[in-house]
Amino acid sequence: MSSPVQIPFKSMVVIDRLLDTPVYLQIVHQMINAIQRGVLTPGIQLPGSRTLSQQLDVHRKTIIAVYDELNAQGWTEIQPNKGTFVSSKSPARRSDSLKYNTEFLTSYPAKTGFGFKQNILLDKPFVSTDSALEFTDGLPDIRLAPLDRLSKVYGGILKRKSSHKHFGYSHVEGNEFYRETLAHYLNNTRGLHITQNNILTTRGIHMSIYLASNMLIDKGDLVIVGDLSYYVANMIFQEAGASIIPVTVDEDGISVEAIKKLCETKKIRMLYLTPHHHYPTTVTLSAERRLELLSLSAQYGFIILEDDYDYDFHYNSSPVLPLTSADRHGMVVYIGSFCNSLAPGFRSGYLVAPENLIQELGKFRRIVDRQGDMLMEQALGELLEEREIQRHLKKALKIYQERRDSLCDLLTSELGDFVSFSAPPGGLSIWTKWNPELNLMRISKNCLAQNLHLPQKLLYQTESVTAMRLGFGNLSVEEMTEAVGILKNAVKKG
Repeated sequence: MSSPVQIPFKSMVVIDRLLDTPVYLQIVHQMINAIQRGVLTPGIQLPGSRTLSQQLDVHRKTIIAVYDELNAQGWTEIQPNKGTFVSSKSPARRSDSLKYNTEFLTSYPAKTGFGFKQNILLDKPFVSTDSALEFTDGLPDIRLAPLDRLSKVYGGILKRKSSHKHFGYSHVEGNEFYRETLAHYLNNTRGLHITQNNILTTRGIHMSIYLASNMLIDKGDLVIVGDLSYYVANMIFQEAGASIIPVTVDEDGISVEAIKKLCETKKIRMLYLTPHHHYPTTVTLSAERRLELLSLSAQYGFIILEDDYDYDFHYNSSPVLPLTSADRHGMVVYIGSFCNSLAPGFRSGYLVAPENLIQELGKFRRIVDRQGDMLMEQALGELLEEREIQRHLKKALKIYQERRDSLCDLLTSELGDFVSFSAPPGGLSIWTKWNPELNLMRISKNCLAQNLHLPQKLLYQTESVTAMRLGFGNLSVEEMTEAVGILKNAVKKG
């Protein structure tokens, strides 16, 4: 048994008086750490309270509190007339108590001690930045969101006694009031004929795609996507075990003829579409092709996963109704969200499908997200009922159309020699095609040096494509003018 004076506690215990954690608890935590890692071995005697208080330069009462806490937690034991000892029942491995290292006691392991699956498919293609300006792939301007009204409604919900039910667990597919008002809203704006039983609430588009993929796709299933397509959706499909088949997209949307030929020779499980404004090219799927795809889906039995991520923004005419509005055979699973309509931070998405699938998806969702955010869903439901969201979208639409037109004018006047594009009929981004001799990655780096973030995920450069998806929704006209000026300088340098 080692004598307590042989252990240099002054070097072992580091006290930071600027922390909120009380000093006695800092000492307790570090001594427990030392016991757990075998630096203080079972049976070793600890110094008396007076001695240890002098070594650590703290009041004796602090050390008494330390020893009381250690004893209460079972890490030490008091032997009458002998002193305080590290409990002999401690599971700590035995080692030389003097071979300690302060870093060893205060650091966390850099790597696991076990192996695990690693998947390059899920590597995060996002990079954070402190740049003052940023082009996105089509995010809204959170400065336009009705935050004041939302905060008042949300605060009112918290104060109501009737809202107490939302603080407990639920076993439904989302807030019932929200699903009821959402069904009414979707029926009015998208030509649907659904009830709340056809809706599962989610945390956004990505969660909806994930739930649908894991429920509907088995390993080896074939999923058709556009060429090009949404990279996150592609990763989710592949993670679910699917093999992706890209199909050409032209000015009328995805090629129906190519899909038909694939169906004649292969068993297709799913078709993933962003038909209102194809991601990333922004083209709208023609009415003729919509009807043809619904017919093919019923004939060959493949699921249509319709991602309607920005239905609420259409400028030149009325929005084209989604495929699910004309689905008579239950082949379409429709997903949408308010993340683009309001702000990305409002993780409120939804999935629309026949009731039997919603019930099964509800079971699966409860594993990863037991009930969603019942309070926020209540608030959104009330905003829908009082038409606050509808008024916000009507105002925002005019602002976003002005920003779209401004970006089109700026690209033409400042970069017309390098870029070509068509003004999109809706959405919050423009698909721009660039001189293939340009190096888009180098342009991105040049922009970053001038305080403009041009993320890699917006850049598409292969042997056949040199393009960028430039979002305009998050930038005011003044900010956009500055951003395009920086982009112009970056292109000339690149």
